[in-house]
Amino acid sequence: MTKKKIKQILRIVFILASFGSLYFVPWILVKAWILPLPDTVQEQLDEAIGYGFDGMIVYVDQAGKPPEFYAAGWHDRKNKIPAYPQALFKIASITKLYIAVATAKLVKAGHLSLDKTLAEYFPELVGRIENADKITLKMMLQHRSGIPNFVDHPDYWAKPPQSRQATLEYALDLPADFEPGEDYGYSNTNYLLIEDLIDKILGYPHQQYIKEEILNPLGLKNTFGSLHEVNIDDVMSGYYVGVDEDFKYQNTGLMLATAADVGIFLRALNDGSVFNEGEQEIYSSIYVYEHTGLLVGYQSIAKYHKDMDMVVIQFNNTTNFDGYNWNLAEIVNNRIVKILRKKKTHSNAYKK
Repeated sequence: MTKKKIKQILRIVFILASFGSLYFVPWILVKAWILPLPDTVQEQLDEAIGYGFDGMIVYVDQAGKPPEFYAAGWHDRKNKIPAYPQALFKIASITKLYIAVATAKLVKAGHLSLDKTLAEYFPELVGRIENADKITLKMMLQHRSGIPNFVDHPDYWAKPPQSRQATLEYALDLPADFEPGEDYGYSNTNYLLIEDLIDKILGYPHQQYIKEEILNPLGLKNTFGSLHEVNIDDVMSGYYVGVDEDFKYQNTGLMLATAADVGIFLRALNDGSVFNEGEQEIYSSIYVYEHTGLLVGYQSIAKYHKDMDMVVIQFNNTTNFDGYNWNLAEIVNNRIVKILRKKKTHSNAYKK
């Protein structure tokens, strides 16, 4: 092995070690990073299945070209059903993009105010959430509230809550992570409360509002608010390494969608067509334009690449305790983007 190659590997190990709380870097991550780049996205997905993912789906929307669909591995491992691009998937925290858009619309319509406090909206939480009288809706949207993340509660994974109120209880009566507005701390509790706030203001479920104001105008017929709305066989199975259970049967209360529906939404978010007049300015002040998602058995990446005017959605249905599957998924995603960028560069060169 050459000195140049050794230095390259050591550099990769250092970079990967900085990704998160990894005490060591599994060599599979190094391997995934340094292998020669395949010529096609499908080849990259097939390669990724060899790293331990049970199934993967990728959707690509490049402006001016028909959408591209890719899949590899299993949709349902037990029943030997191959993965297919039109499957429904639990999109986890990508749901926050839809909630933020809905909030921006309600703010523009005058139903919500970014400057009103949690105490004003939920007086019953005063004394149970520290600084409730200082935390504004805008801070919650931006994860600058300091409200503890319910998934960080020591009992959250050992004793999963069975209701929204039980979930919220895991974040109540705890010290704030920081003073409101003085730091950033990603907290699912923020968006759980915002969903409840939208329900309270409207007098009906926020998912109905999302369907009427976001999904229907965009023609998205394969996006749903909960597991109860879908045919369970259409949902891609979710697996946790070392566990036989199929986690698609757990109703998390988060959204499900096909990769294409998420891709269409993400493009509309980034080009502004999801908004009415005055709404995008509000949205830009409160939240981001891409997202990732993670649940037991489900990982998702939704990104818009401005330099290529391209949306890439990636779903992976395998997670693990050590978290390196997440790093592996991001490496695969980065390689897919490199393949697409290389393909676009060659196409442009050919045209010239």
